[in-house]
Amino acid sequence: MGNARNFAFWIVLFLLILALFNLFSNGQGVTTSSQVGYSEFVQAVEGGDVATVELDGETVRFQGADGKIYTTIAPADAEITALLIEKGVAMRAEPQQQSGFFSLLSLLLPVIILIGFWFFMMNRMQGGGKGGAMGFGKSKAKMLTEREGRVTFDDVAGIDEAKEELEEIVEFLRNPQKFSRLGGQIPKGALLVGPPGTGKTLLARAIAGEAGVPFFTISGSDFVEMFVGVGASRVRDMFEQAKKNAPCIVFIDEIDAVGRSRGAGYGGGNDEREQTLNQLLVEMDGFEANEGVIILAATNRRDVLDPALLRPGRFDRQVTVPNPDIKGREKILGVHARKVPLGPDADMRIIARGTPGFSGADLANLVNEAALMAARIGRRFVTMEDFENAKDKVMMGAERRSMVLTDEQKEKTAYHEAGHAVVGLALPQCDPVYKATIIPRGGALGMVVSLPEIDRLNWHKSECEEKLAMTMAGKAAEIIKYGEENVSNGPAGDIQQASGLARAMVMRWGMSDKVGNIDYAEAAEGYSGNTAGFSVSAHTKELIEDEVKTFIQDGYDTAFKILTDKQEEWERLAQGLLEYETLTGDEIKRVMAGEPPHKGDDEDDAPEDSGTASVTAIPKTKPRAKPSGDGGMEPEPTA
Repeated sequence: MGNARNFAFWIVLFLLILALFNLFSNGQGVTTSSQVGYSEFVQAVEGGDVATVELDGETVRFQGADGKIYTTIAPADAEITALLIEKGVAMRAEPQQQSGFFSLLSLLLPVIILIGFWFFMMNRMQGGGKGGAMGFGKSKAKMLTEREGRVTFDDVAGIDEAKEELEEIVEFLRNPQKFSRLGGQIPKGALLVGPPGTGKTLLARAIAGEAGVPFFTISGSDFVEMFVGVGASRVRDMFEQAKKNAPCIVFIDEIDAVGRSRGAGYGGGNDEREQTLNQLLVEMDGFEANEGVIILAATNRRDVLDPALLRPGRFDRQVTVPNPDIKGREKILGVHARKVPLGPDADMRIIARGTPGFSGADLANLVNEAALMAARIGRRFVTMEDFENAKDKVMMGAERRSMVLTDEQKEKTAYHEAGHAVVGLALPQCDPVYKATIIPRGGALGMVVSLPEIDRLNWHKSECEEKLAMTMAGKAAEIIKYGEENVSNGPAGDIQQASGLARAMVMRWGMSDKVGNIDYAEAAEGYSGNTAGFSVSAHTKELIEDEVKTFIQDGYDTAFKILTDKQEEWERLAQGLLEYETLTGDEIKRVMAGEPPHKGDDEDDAPEDSGTASVTAIPKTKPRAKPSGDGGMEPEPTA
């Protein structure tokens, strides 16, 4: 309707411009003339003072003896032609033109222009254009249809539980009578809660694609304006549009921008945001029912939402969309790799194992980076090496091959990382060692990769103790090789991770018999929620620090003993890293056993095409799902 109204306005405007042009073009070339009476004209003709005459209907234009142009109006019964012929005056007659319409239009043109301008402004103010003078009161929701990139559940992977919870909404939109005949009511709203990048928006679009209904999308920040009442007006307009297109889905992204708890914050909250929230609450569950309109919303901060939004009747369902597990990551990688030509060695399960804590958006970025790396060097397929390099670039940064390291720095890095790898292989509950490298990447001079077989959902005390031993193995290796006086700042990252894990064991997980089963984390971090007035005594603080130090020292002693007992294997691995720079898990075991890293190769000659064991192989990553990592050599801190 709005488009037709705008089209009609431009047509009228074009006709007005055309009429104005015609009016002025008709007047071009007309010389200014003086008006005289008809009797004067007759006297001038009879006196021979008229040179030429131009007849245009009743209008007579003639040139006098003085060369000026005069105009007169001839009576209807005047025999002007016979008089001119008799006196021998040259005359010329103009054809009669129906100029009445244009004459009337010339008189009414200013009025028409004013009316047209008023119509245009009223049209803009009443919603003919959302960018007009009063258009800020209209909803900014955009409607997506199947013609604009249809997304289905086949395009969503790794969040099967969330999809199952929302399938009922899809079934209702397809066949509402199935539920209504038994008196059932579909939930009015579903709130998608989860970390950034887990696919909440994609899941909402998939619901609309599966149901085949209009899909309105808007951001929570689009409701908030500097003018009081504008957000509430936009909410009303959005629901009016949704009702006209019912059944449909309205998706509000980042709803915490407008749905925060009322009365919170300094000064009692924000009036405009709270008015917008009040209008949203009324539209979702008020006196008027919104039949066929289902509200989906997404947020990363469920804890800040107003309780009235979360009650039954508004957002009846709260669907958690978490980061995917290892199986989910493998499925997501398969979805994003559909458009990528994969090499025969590309194994998505290995990549999924090495990306704990990755969201769907992170995995999509990883696949894209791998494709870009393969294209950069002119490959026809994306190989496993490209995926591994892309994973390390995403997690740790690009390789720093231009970084100049002395032989002493490289040697210390090799022994440091070899210590991590040897201890990790010696302890059965540590994750399998996958790669070791001394190539600088990000902020580390070398790294060791451990890939878990499955995602860890909990940690046992024995596993944490072995993890501490592997983490502290880098410092133990430096002290064994170079002495306590020559230890570097390389273990700084290891110490930080070990401290975090040990403090969690003592203060949160109750793994210390001396401290007991008390959560001291909130009190130590200064929280004032449920622990208001709770303080930790000086004795308890000292006890906590002693237990943390004991856990870390026990891990260091374990690593020191393992490296001392396996010093030959440790020396071989360090020298192998100095020669090859990067070794895979199987190659690490072969080097520790005194064999060449590659079967069929001489010990003194490494092959040029060695797969992932080349100088571009994979450094140690720090999985996000783990409480600590294996660290690595770090450069000196800068001011």
